[in-house]
Amino acid sequence: QVQLVESGGGLVQAGGSLRLSCVASGITFSSYAMGWYRQAPGKQRVLVARISSGGSTTYADSVKGRFTISRENAKNTVYLQMNSLKPEDTAVYYCNANYERSWYWGQGTQVTVSS
Repeated sequence: QVQLVESGGGLVQAGGSLRLSCVASGITFSSYAMGWYRQAPGKQRVLVARISSGGSTTYADSVKGRFTISRENAKNTVYLQMNSLKPEDTAVYYCNANYERSWYWGQGTQVTVSS
């Protein structure tokens, strides 16, 4: 049984920081690309950042220079460090694990940035 459990969301003022964590179980974590997606009310879920099994990273233009994705294979954990947060970063953030045709999602964690 695959589980992705996110934590670290919350309410923060604009300009502040949060670090999201996602712990995976039931998969060979080191083989999976891991990603963070977000979904704001009334909008589609979109990619925020992704890290390959080899450590290569990809970011949405809107978060480049502010967010950093990293992974710790020994702990089956992927992180998203979010700095200089803006109100437009407010969304539910979802952890994703992908290997070939297998896609798994966490339950999401709410991030709210107040102005």
